[in-house]
Parts: sequence; C-alpha cells; structure tokens
Amino acid sequence: MKLISSLLLMVTISTSVAAAENEPAEPWLERLANSLQTLNFSTSFVVVKNNQAEPYHWFHGVDENGDELEILSLLNGPRRDVLRKKNTVSYIEPELPPYSVTSQQITGPIPAILRGDVGELAQTYDFISVGRSRVLGRPAQLIRIVSKDPYRYGHWLWLDQKTGMLLKLALVNRTGQLLEQIQFTHLDITAGLGESLVQLQQTILPKTIEIPEGYQEQELQWQVKWLPEGFHRINANRHRMSATKKAVEFMLFTDGLIDVSVYVNPSEGSQRATDYVMDGATVVLNQVINGFEVSVVGKIPAKTAKAIADSVVLTPQVAP
Repeated sequence: MKLISSLLLMVTISTSVAAAENEPAEPWLERLANSLQTLNFSTSFVVVKNNQAEPYHWFHGVDENGDELEILSLLNGPRRDVLRKKNTVSYIEPELPPYSVTSQQITGPIPAILRGDVGELAQTYDFISVGRSRVLGRPAQLIRIVSKDPYRYGHWLWLDQKTGMLLKLALVNRTGQLLEQIQFTHLDITAGLGESLVQLQQTILPKTIEIPEGYQEQELQWQVKWLPEGFHRINANRHRMSATKKAVEFMLFTDGLIDVSVYVNPSEGSQRATDYVMDGATVVLNQVINGFEVSVVGKIPAKTAKAIADSVVLTPQVAP
C-alpha cells in the first residue's frame, strides 16, 4: 500500500505541476478555514500510514442559532467518538467513562489550525500554491505548507476548487517522501443539518470536567532548553500515565500546526541508549540519562526529537 500511495502522490504532483497558472496560496487557505467552520457536510476519510489505513466518519454543521455541531468517529476497533456542541467537546472512548471538556475544536487527525488563521504560521512556514489536479473526482488546488527550517515536515493540501473544502492531506519530509496521508473517500455538502447532527442537537452531553486553576501551568523539576523556532509551551503538569501508572512530568508544546509532547520520569536504570519508533509521521523517542527517562512524541523528524530530548535539564533551584 505504501508503494501505491507513493505512486498516487507522484501522479497527483505531476498533474499539479503541469497546471498552466498558479494562484496565491493564502486566499485558498482562507477559503478552507471558512468551509470547515460554515459548511454542513458529511465525509469519510482514511489515515494511511505504515501500510495500514484508519477509517473515520466526520460530520459538521451549523444550526439555526449559528452554533457549530460536529461528530468525528473512528470506524475500526473499539468505539471512539468525539462530539462537539459549540464550545463543549465530549469524548467516548473504550474503558473510560464519557466526559466533556470546554473547547471550540475537536482533537483528531486534521490540524485544528486549518479552520483558523493560518497566517499565525507565517513566521515558520511558507505557503505555496503549486497548481491544479483532480482528487475524489473533483478539480482541486494543491497548496503546500513548507517549513522554513529542517526541523519540521511539510503539509500538502488538496482543496476542492468549488468549495475550498479539504480533499486530501499529505505529510512529507524535505525531499518530498510521503510519510502519512489523509485521503477523503466521499464528501456530501448539504443545505441543512444531516440526521446525525440533528440527533446530536437532542443529545445531553456528559458533564464537563472542571480543570483546577493552574493545573496546566505547574512549576516542574525539568525544563526543555531547545525547541525549533515558533514553538511555545501550552501545558505543564504532573500526572500518572494511564497505561503504566508511572508518575511523569509532562510538557506540551505547539507551533500552531503540530504538537510535541515531552515526558520526564525517574528510571530504574541509570543509562540506556536512545531508541525510537516511527508511526507514520509521528516519532516516539526514549532515552535514559543519569537515572531519568525522557520521551518525546510528535510529528517531527527523529533528529529534531533527539535534539529536544538532549536539551532537557534540571530546573535551577532558586535559593530562598
């Protein structure tokens, strides 16, 4: 499947490059953001990585009050649904009771910034309009979001010529090698809400979890001294990992397009060689130095993750 996906990407690129005239990228990205916020649509897509495909169903709509409704469902394996009514997002996951949080966006494979102001990324990314091609039987415009440095991957977007809606997304390295892609398999745009969203209107969502004040801004024992330009910290806390029950110090960073998680916890061994695994574009890197384990997770190159891990140091203690 990897070979087939790569060949399909190459064919699409060739068709795009052959387009007679390019258009500015920014207006297309503005159309995309508007489409993701205002259209009533039902769509299916697959996330293709590591020769495997994860299928999703995605519904979005706007009710008579102008409030957004959204459903994102993973179709294979145990039930995983994300529901959104305006600024309340609910998660239904296996082995956990349903819960809600306050948010204006759902967490899923498609970067949330695409429905916002991508101009916020201009410091660290370039926006390039490449040309036209055909995706899902529709004329499409190819837009590339390209990192200005070697520490991040590129995002290639194929947008519907008529509506500006996303039809395909690919993550590639700096040589153009395909790492992961999202391929839409159907798209229905309607004038009114679909039946699933009408049912969501009538559904009472789980109670919203109240996050204690300051929980995401805790002072930690460790700090990250190096990150690629444009990254900033949005979360810092101490918690236990759900799988291992280990206590960890956790830091979450973002550049607006991608997130990077850093975990630090004591290790039973004093030293261990660095190891990492790749899940499509996502790297999971672990290393143990001086009795502490550092893990870095994100859609970044392994060399970037290693540099981040190497920069983790003990926070200097201020004398009383």
